[in-house]
Amino acid sequence: MMDREWNDSQPIYRQLRDRVVAMILDGLLKEGDPLPSVRHVAAEYRVNPLTVLKGYQQLVDEQLVESRRGRGMFINSGARELLRKSERQKFLLEEWPKISTTILRLGLTREDLLPAATTARLPDAPDATKKNEEPKT
Repeated sequence: MMDREWNDSQPIYRQLRDRVVAMILDGLLKEGDPLPSVRHVAAEYRVNPLTVLKGYQQLVDEQLVESRRGRGMFINSGARELLRKSERQKFLLEEWPKISTTILRLGLTREDLLPAATTARLPDAPDATKKNEEPKT
């Protein structure tokens, strides 16, 4: 489900939050799905239950997850689309300028980048070849 390794670059609760976000974006967790219990995650990944709770609370604060008393935490309706919008914005503001600077620094051209981009295509990304196909009946 989640990677068992933690890195020292940011707090574990933040890494946990980011892993749940990635699982939502990747479609592994869908709207209405329950999150694994705090106790289960704490035991499986050998972290303090308060650390797990803090990561989960961030998801609640971001309105991605709702806590149902006595039942657990569940992915909210619209969470994936909300995440896509916010993560796209974050990428464009924080990551893209670094990438763009590196592209310019290395003198890379479109011709250099396009083959790399097509091999890195995600499984659910639209396939350009399918746009021109006739629907099969």
